[in-house]
Amino acid sequence: MGDEYPTLFRSEQMSLVQLIVPTEVAHDTIAELGELGNVQFKDLNPNVNPFQRSFVGEIRRIDEMARRVRFFASQIEKEKEPIPIRPLYDSAPLVTVGPRAAQTIDELDVKLAEHEARLTQMNDSYQLLSERLRELVEARHVLRETAQFFEQAAVRETEVRNSLDDSSAPLLQHDDREQQYSTGELQFDLEFVAGTIDRARLSTFERVLWRVLRGNLYMNYIDIQEPFVDPATGAETRKNVFIIFAHGDILLGKIRKVAESMGATIYPIDVNADKRADSMREVTSRLEDLQIVLYNTGANRRAELMTIGENLASWQDVVAKEKLIYETLNLLNYDVRRKTLIAEGWCPTRDIPQIQLALRHATEESGTNVPPILHELRTNRTPPTFHRTNKFTEGFQTIMDAYGVASYQEVNPGLFAVITFPFLFAVMFGDIGHGFIIFIAAAIMILFERKLAKADLGEIFGTFFFGRYIILLMGLFSIYTGFLYNDIFSKSLHLFHSGWSFAEPNGNDTSVVGIPNGHTYPFGIDPAWHGAENALLFTNSYKMKMSIVLGVIHMSFAVCLQVPNHIRFKRFSDIYTNFIPQMIFLQSIFGYLVVCIIYKWTIDWSKASTQPPSLLNMLIGMVLSPGNVDPESQLYPGQSTVQVILLLLAGVCVPWLLITKPYLQYQEMKKIQGQGYIGLGAEDVPRHTDDTTLEGEEEGNGRAIVEANDEEHEEHDFSEVVVHQVIHTIEFCLGCVSHTASYLRLWALSLAHAQLSEVLWDMTLANVLGMSGLVGIIALVIVGVMWLVLTISILCVMEGLSAFLHALRLHWVEANSKHYEAGGYQFVPLSFARVNEKQ
Repeated sequence: MGDEYPTLFRSEQMSLVQLIVPTEVAHDTIAELGELGNVQFKDLNPNVNPFQRSFVGEIRRIDEMARRVRFFASQIEKEKEPIPIRPLYDSAPLVTVGPRAAQTIDELDVKLAEHEARLTQMNDSYQLLSERLRELVEARHVLRETAQFFEQAAVRETEVRNSLDDSSAPLLQHDDREQQYSTGELQFDLEFVAGTIDRARLSTFERVLWRVLRGNLYMNYIDIQEPFVDPATGAETRKNVFIIFAHGDILLGKIRKVAESMGATIYPIDVNADKRADSMREVTSRLEDLQIVLYNTGANRRAELMTIGENLASWQDVVAKEKLIYETLNLLNYDVRRKTLIAEGWCPTRDIPQIQLALRHATEESGTNVPPILHELRTNRTPPTFHRTNKFTEGFQTIMDAYGVASYQEVNPGLFAVITFPFLFAVMFGDIGHGFIIFIAAAIMILFERKLAKADLGEIFGTFFFGRYIILLMGLFSIYTGFLYNDIFSKSLHLFHSGWSFAEPNGNDTSVVGIPNGHTYPFGIDPAWHGAENALLFTNSYKMKMSIVLGVIHMSFAVCLQVPNHIRFKRFSDIYTNFIPQMIFLQSIFGYLVVCIIYKWTIDWSKASTQPPSLLNMLIGMVLSPGNVDPESQLYPGQSTVQVILLLLAGVCVPWLLITKPYLQYQEMKKIQGQGYIGLGAEDVPRHTDDTTLEGEEEGNGRAIVEANDEEHEEHDFSEVVVHQVIHTIEFCLGCVSHTASYLRLWALSLAHAQLSEVLWDMTLANVLGMSGLVGIIALVIVGVMWLVLTISILCVMEGLSAFLHALRLHWVEANSKHYEAGGYQFVPLSFARVNEKQ
C-alpha cells in the first residue's frame, strides 16, 4: 500500500490493476469509475481498427445525439434575445445506470430527434416566411417609389428632355399621346422595368446596362432606408429600387437578363395608376397577414427553444459521459471463454479500496449478483506520474508540469515552488503598496471563487482566476520585501528610529552629510537613505549582492534535491560521482563568493586599515592569477591560500565528474559479461525467467509482463555513457557561471520597478500635492485617478507579468536543471469531472 498521508514531495504510488467485468455490468462499472476519476485505462486492443471495435454502433448513436445537442446549442446562441439555459447543478439528473439505463437512453434519443424535427420544420417555415416577407416589402417599396416617380413625371412633364436623335421617339412620352393627359387622371402607356438590387452592385449594373443598350435607356433609382436581414445568417443587406425606361421588347429583355445576372429582383408593375393602387393595397394586406403568421411562428420557435434550454445542460452532460463510457469500453478486451470484459489500468495504490467499493456499488445498481473482480498486477513498467493537488497547490504544480512531467516517484519541485516562486517574484516586485493591490485582487477572487467558477470569465481573466492563490502569495511576499526595501509607492516609512542624523544646512550649501547617531534601524533599509544623493549607489550594491546570495542558495538547494532521488532509485554511486563533486565545485567558487559578501557586510570599513575590495575583481583574480592578492585590497588574512585551495578543489571536481561515473559503469558491464550474460539485443539467447515472473504469468498477468519486457532493460553502449557524462559535466560547470549571473535579474528588475514607481509619482501626484483651494482639490482628484490607473495597469499588471516570467525562468532553467529529470508522463484517468469543466 501507499504512504500513510498523501504528499507533494513525490508522486503518488501507483498500481497496475486488472478488472474482470461481466458484460451486463460493464456500462455501470465504467460509469462508476468515471465518477470516481482515479483509473487510467490501457488500450488492450492496439492493433484493432477503431471502426472494427465492439461498441462502434453505440458510439455512432451517441455522436448523432451529440450532433443534435450541438445543433440546439447553436440555435440558442443565434437568438437575438438571450434564452436562459438551466445550469447543470440546478437540473434534474438523468439516471443512465441501473436496469433502466438503456430505456432512458432510448427515450432521450427519441426526444432529441422529435425536438430536432420540430425545430428544423420551424426554421424552414420561418425562413420561407421571412423570404416571402422580404419579397413583399421589396414589392411595396417598388410600388411606392414607382408611383412617386410617375407623379413627379406628370408634374414636371414639360421639363422632360426630348431625344436629340430625330429618328427616334422620346423615351418618356409620344407626341401623339400628349393630348391624352388631363389634370384629373393621367394615363401612361410606357415600357419600363422596375425592381430592387443590392446597393453595392448598383453602379456596376448601371455601367453594364449603358454599354449593352448603348445609352438607349433612362434609369432612376432610390435608396431603401431600412436594411434587409437574412434570417439564416443574420447578415444585413441594403438595397435600392430602380426603374428603367426603354423602347421595345428586345431592349427590355436584355435589361431583364442583365438584372437577373446581377442578382436583382424584378417586379411586374402595371402602368395604370388604378391597378398600381390596387396592387399596393393587396401587398399591404398580405404583408400584415404574413407579419402575424411570422410573429406566431417565431413565438412558437422561441417557446421550443425555451423548453430545450431547460434540459440542454443535462443532455450535454449525459451525451458527453455516455460517449466517454463507450470509448473506454472499446479499450477493453473481450474474453470469449469467460464471456467477460478484461480491463487493465493504472490507479493510485491508496485508492484501490475506493475502487473496490465503487465496483460493488455498480453491481448493486445494475441489479445483478456477479461483481467485477479486481486484482493487482506485478510489472516493471514505469507508472504514470500523479500528484494529488488541491485548489491551493494546483497552480504551482501546473507551472512545474509546464516545464516537464516529473519521473515516477521523483522529487517534485512543485512543493518547494509554493514558497520559492512567490518569494523570487517579490524580490523583483518589492513594494508594500503594489503588493497590497495584487493581494487584495487575489483575495477578492478567492472570496467570490464559487460564483466566479460558475461564470464564463474568458481566456485572460480565467487564467488570472486559475492562479489566484499564486497571486495571493505573490502579493503577500511583495509586502514583506517592500518592508525590507522600505518602499511604498516609491516613498519610505519611518517605523523605527533612524540610524542617521542630519544637521541644518548652512548658507547656500543645501547638501548635508548624514552622521551616524548610534541607533540601528532594526528591519529593512533605513528611511534616511530615501532622497539621498548616493541612495542609488547604495541600493544598487545592496540588491546586486543580495541577488547573488539568493541565487547561490537557490541553486545549492536544487543540487541537494539530487540526494533523495539517488536514495529512492538506489543510485547510491551517483551521490559521490555526481552530487558531491557538483556541490564542491559550486561552493568552492560561488559559495565562497557568498561568504565574502556576507563577511564584507559585517566590517566597518570606516575604521578599517584597507579600502573595501571589489568582490568581482577578487573572483576574477582568483581564477586568472591564483595566489596573488593585492595587500591594499585584501579582504582577510590568508586570503590567497584559501583561494588557491578552493580553486584546486574546483579543478579536481571536473575530472571527478568526467571519469568516475563512466568508470563505475564500465566495471559493472565487465562484471555482467564475466558472469556469462549477453545484451538483450543478441539472438538465440535462452530466456532467464525468475520465479516471480513465472508466478505472475500463472496468475494471468502475462500481457503486463510481456509489455514490461519490451519496455524495460534499456541498455546503452559505453561510448554513449561517456559522451553523456562529458556533456553533463560541461553543462554543469558552465551553467554554474551563467546561472549565477542570471540571478542578477533579481537586482535589475527590482531596480527598474523602484525607479519606474518613483518616476510615476514625480510626474503625477508630486506636482499637485502642494496646490490649495478648489483648483488644487480638482487637480488632486484627476491626477490621483490617473496615477492609480497607471499604477495598476503598468506597475502592477505589466511589471507583475514581467517579474512573473523572470521568476518562472529562474525555476525552470536555473533550479530545475540541477536535479529535475522530468522524464515521466501524466496520469490521465477516466474522469467525468473533466467533462463538466469543459462544459
